Amino acid sequence: MKKTVIIDYGLGNLRSVLRGLERAGAAVAVTADPEEIMAADGVVLPGVGAFREGMEMLGDLRETVVRCADEIPMLGICLGMQMLMESSEEHGLHQGLGLVPGTVKRFPHLRGSSSGCESNRWKVPHMGWNTIRITRDDPLFEGLHREEYLYFVHSYYVRTTAHEDTLATTDYILPFSSAVCNRQTYGVQFHPEKSGETGLRILRNFIGLL
Repeated sequence: MKKTVIIDYGLGNLRSVLRGLERAGAAVAVTADPEEIMAADGVVLPGVGAFREGMEMLGDLRETVVRCADEIPMLGICLGMQMLMESSEEHGLHQGLGLVPGTVKRFPHLRGSSSGCESNRWKVPHMGWNTIRITRDDPLFEGLHREEYLYFVHSYYVRTTAHEDTLATTDYILPFSSAVCNRQTYGVQFHPEKSGETGLRILRNFIGLL
């Protein structure tokens, strides 16, 4: 059985990602060992929290992540997807891994209407279930409809430099890239491990790429 590694850099919902991948049928290990990461058939980069902290916690593993992205399929989830980008404007300008051309930007602040309805609608963080619209055929989304419902938690969004690097978009305040791909490096802004059968299918599809 092909082996999938979840990178443990001290910042991420490792347990739920591990359970999700196991339910999807993967043989999974959680590790911060560069040799074990490089020997895997596929790599998952999870993450919750702030971009700068994520990159700092990744530390010396940055080089390992960039190297293995050239050789094996990788999936970044939530903050893990944002860290794949070139830069983020979260609390200043910070450099990312540069595996997918693009930037991470904050949702704009919207003033509410006099009734307050508009401000109630557009709360940040964007938290809860929302629709993704698949814009490009890809094995990661095999067997899914063009529109699917998945679970999000984030205050910043991804804008890719090249249109073809966006696999799916979602609308919340504005349209943003909710799934990206550059060669065999994938990223999803939503949490597949918390998104029921649809998320499970996406994880199974990723395992099928290995």
